Amino acid sequence: MGPLRAVLDRTADGGRISASEALELYTDAPLHALGRAADAARRRRFADTATIATYLIDRNINYTNVCVTACKFCAFYRAPKHAEGWTHSLDEILRRCGEAVELGATQIMLQGGHNPDLGIEWYEQTFSAVRAAYPSLALHSLGGSEVVHIARTSGLTFAEVIARLHAAGLDSFAGAGAEILTERPRHAIAPLKETGAVWLEVMETAHGLGVQSTATFMMGTGETNAERIEHLRLIRDVQDRTGGFRSFIPWTYQPENNHLRGRTLATPLEYLRLLAVARLFFDNIAHLQVSQLTLGKEVGQLGLHYGADDLGSVMLEENVVSSAGARHQWNLQELIHLIRSADRVPAQRDTLYNHLRVHWTPADDPKLDPRVASHFASTAPGAQRPKLPDLPLVAS
Repeated sequence: MGPLRAVLDRTADGGRISASEALELYTDAPLHALGRAADAARRRRFADTATIATYLIDRNINYTNVCVTACKFCAFYRAPKHAEGWTHSLDEILRRCGEAVELGATQIMLQGGHNPDLGIEWYEQTFSAVRAAYPSLALHSLGGSEVVHIARTSGLTFAEVIARLHAAGLDSFAGAGAEILTERPRHAIAPLKETGAVWLEVMETAHGLGVQSTATFMMGTGETNAERIEHLRLIRDVQDRTGGFRSFIPWTYQPENNHLRGRTLATPLEYLRLLAVARLFFDNIAHLQVSQLTLGKEVGQLGLHYGADDLGSVMLEENVVSSAGARHQWNLQELIHLIRSADRVPAQRDTLYNHLRVHWTPADDPKLDPRVASHFASTAPGAQRPKLPDLPLVAS
């Protein structure tokens, strides 16, 4: 393996690598050696808590499907005035928040389309109402693209939008809207969306105002390997300046019901390689979450051996990615079992990655509640939660 071995050893010991070295590792390093180095870097970072892998209980509440951006990979949006367009009432949003709290959720992710009828006042009223009714819920919501949209509809600067949302109750921004930040593939799949540079500007502005965020990456829409690594570099450069990205969450494009129609996809092996390289490249981002929502439980579990320290969430509701074909589901007990059978100790976390409950032994596991399961997709306003199917545990 020659020079690659020296690069892997350096990153496993905490040394920084360049984008060109990351690309070489991504394309040429033997898979198992890459995974071992990423796992060594994870264990080095977390030291005394390296045996733990975390999970979250949350709910994505998609407040509107009306959107003017028309991204080619999206199966969720409807154009303004479309017969199938809708926006949830505040009462409906609060109902779904209350149901999430009842089921043990600690976080709500409010996300939706770029609805031209929704200005800053709508968001302020919504966040304020949720905060007043359910103060225990962390509002990890919206993203850079929504900030750009609200700024346009309300005639405000990015900083003004962020400050007002934060004052109304927003705790932190999700990584929504990042998709891919490299300009050529971003313009190809979302020509009406803000550029990657503007998305990063919004995040840097938020971090400067004390509002942290996560960073994401959607793989598999026709980008090159070099463009994938460039996406990582752009995020790392901002993180060097701000320290505001709490975690990195790569996921894969889903091919159903959208204009791209699955002509390009990322394989599970490509994903695992990217996950491992991300752990080695992001010496300045603490947490790395694997996406079993888009890749399934088996790849999710494998990701814990390729640098990930977080298995995502029991996502009580999700509509956007499931509209494009993501149908992987699991209940809380299965998620805990996946972590434990990967030889890690499961721990429920909060939005800040604080450990709320560590399940050192099966005796520490929560009682079975079949309602705590991922994920109920319902885009119809006022829809009631259906009876969930039984989800058997993976055999030991």
